[in-house]
Amino acid sequence: MDKKRNSVEFKITGRYALFSDPVTRVGGEKFTYQIPTYQALKGITESVYWKPTFIWYIDAVRVIKKIQTESKGIKTLRMKPKKKEAPTDLSYYTYLRDVEYQVLAHFEWNEHREDIAYDRNEHKHHNIAKRCVEKGGRRDIFLGTRECQGYVEPCVFGEGESFYDQYGELDFGVQFHGYDYPDETGNNELVVRLWRARMENGLIEFPMPKNCNLRRSIRKMTAKEFENNQNFTLVNNDLTVADLLSEE
Repeated sequence: MDKKRNSVEFKITGRYALFSDPVTRVGGEKFTYQIPTYQALKGITESVYWKPTFIWYIDAVRVIKKIQTESKGIKTLRMKPKKKEAPTDLSYYTYLRDVEYQVLAHFEWNEHREDIAYDRNEHKHHNIAKRCVEKGGRRDIFLGTRECQGYVEPCVFGEGESFYDQYGELDFGVQFHGYDYPDETGNNELVVRLWRARMENGLIEFPMPKNCNLRRSIRKMTAKEFENNQNFTLVNNDLTVADLLSEE
């Protein structure tokens, strides 16, 4: 992998991870993807260090440990239980178990934030980001969902053994990639992206967001509205992977 001048590299470990497939969430249960999504890794990197001056881009992730899953029965609150119904329901969540990843990322300036252009000091932000990696991040690290605590530590991307070294290619089909947020694109709409995920010898190289061809607008939204309400999911407006594929 080619590393940028301002690249950061770190290792993520955790007992459990849940990068939920949006298709399975409609019925109230969650089933994890086999690999982390671009958006989840971007969120983890932002938890390590983030400023509105720049945008993090995930270049690649390397899967170190064997992909394993574990299902758990979870009690969830019913939204509007009827009079004689119990206030809770039983759902089954399928998690990834005992995960370890190496992440390679870099940042680029957010050209839509001219009000803070004075803060565009690459050397400063790069060095702060590396120090934050050494300290395990500025904020708590979650692997897809809050109940899955993760831990960050520095590493050299590509070094060390992986369970999938010399394994060959694995195709995971169409998966959720990430969101195009109004404050990052300058467009007054929230857009969802999908891509065809492939792993070769444990390495997954992500396309840049602008190179994802499978995308769909979720709703009109200004950057200010996004700042006031950042709680969105892929299933908004009944959007599923099948919907996007049907429009190819």
